[in-house]
Amino acid sequence: MSPVARYMIKVFGKVHKTMYQLTGSKIFANLGKVPTLLLTTTGRTSGKPRTVPLLYIEEGNGFAIVASFAGSPDHPSWYRNLQNNPNASVQIEKEVIAVVASTASPEEKTRLWPRFTDIYPDYDNYQKDTERDIPVVLLRR
Repeated sequence: MSPVARYMIKVFGKVHKTMYQLTGSKIFANLGKVPTLLLTTTGRTSGKPRTVPLLYIEEGNGFAIVASFAGSPDHPSWYRNLQNNPNASVQIEKEVIAVVASTASPEEKTRLWPRFTDIYPDYDNYQKDTERDIPVVLLRR
């Protein structure tokens, strides 16, 4: 991924997060038919809260998200943060929910992946663009 693409993802993420928070989720809670949440993790080196907007689906009593980073060869920082400390929170509209993260098993990913690509087909392109296996992350209440 080019430095410009990384920068644009970071800028859009900050704008998305800010508008979601400032408007009480009236703006950017959904992008078309794609529902979004705000995931807050603990920075693995800083120890500070880090918040990013992500597409999600409901899964059981929790949620599932994809660590695609637009097909980058590297995992996104938020995923590495969750590997270090799986305790996090999500904001969905105005509700903040404590969650514990785990990486989906290959069987779980196989079952969930079509649900993600149904609402955001580019995930298939992202997986084709990278050699890493893009993780699906389960967020359980």
